[in-house]
Amino acid sequence: MDGERLTLGKVLSAVGLVIIMLWTIFPLYWVFNMSIQTPIDVISYPPKFVFDPTLENYSVVLLGKSWLGKYETVQTDFPRYFLNSLIVCSGAVILSMLVGVPAAYSLARYNFRGKENFAFTLLSFRFAPGLIVIIPLFVIFRRIGFYGTYHGMIFAYQLLTLPFSVWLMRGFFEDIPPELEHAARIDGYSWWGVFRKIDLPLIAPGIAATGILSFIFAWNEFLFGYILSSDVTRPVTPSLMGFISYEQVLWGQMAAAAIITLLPSVILAIFIQRYLVRGLTFGAVKG
Repeated sequence: MDGERLTLGKVLSAVGLVIIMLWTIFPLYWVFNMSIQTPIDVISYPPKFVFDPTLENYSVVLLGKSWLGKYETVQTDFPRYFLNSLIVCSGAVILSMLVGVPAAYSLARYNFRGKENFAFTLLSFRFAPGLIVIIPLFVIFRRIGFYGTYHGMIFAYQLLTLPFSVWLMRGFFEDIPPELEHAARIDGYSWWGVFRKIDLPLIAPGIAATGILSFIFAWNEFLFGYILSSDVTRPVTPSLMGFISYEQVLWGQMAAAAIITLLPSVILAIFIQRYLVRGLTFGAVKG
């Protein structure tokens, strides 16, 4: 009887897992199908699951023209927008790490007046809707010349990456026993030597995990990129709006652009998942 219950439980768990996977993967499958369909197949009803695939949509998105010359296109510079996202998101993550690691260490190791209030205020920027800060940022950026610039975009994206980085890395530092640092100081290491040779190697997986997640959050941001960028610095996510014209929506080309936009996040998740798992489960030094 117990064996039958156990078997039934495994079957139900497997069925539930399959349903969740299908529910999650089906939208991606549908967008990919749209990206390799002709304009007629994309808007056909009922939808076609069997069709002749084509890469014309990717040609239009990446090269700005159709190989066969039969596809209607809109004027977009998608490769430049993709490069803009790489520049802005990478710059935001690097700056977040440079500022966030010392800030997280200070919050984890030192007690000072108003520490928890400061930590909560910093984290509240991540909780708050972007609409609360986007209008003041727009006005300030226009006055000081930051609007539509790379450094202005990187600074704005700090509101997304820095609070999350400090909050996550603070927990990583708190997992390191202070006794390790005290022992190193007794051995003659300076504070910087302890931080560089003890803390940073131990927290390296956590830094990698934080950097990956921060990059993904910044990459997927739409509102800041849409409001605070110019045509020269526009990131890739707002650029998808360029495939909507007055006459029609170019669904196939938009789907192809969406698939290309998804690639950096997928590549990071696949090739750096070892650091991601180690970082998010950090705590092996606990004893």
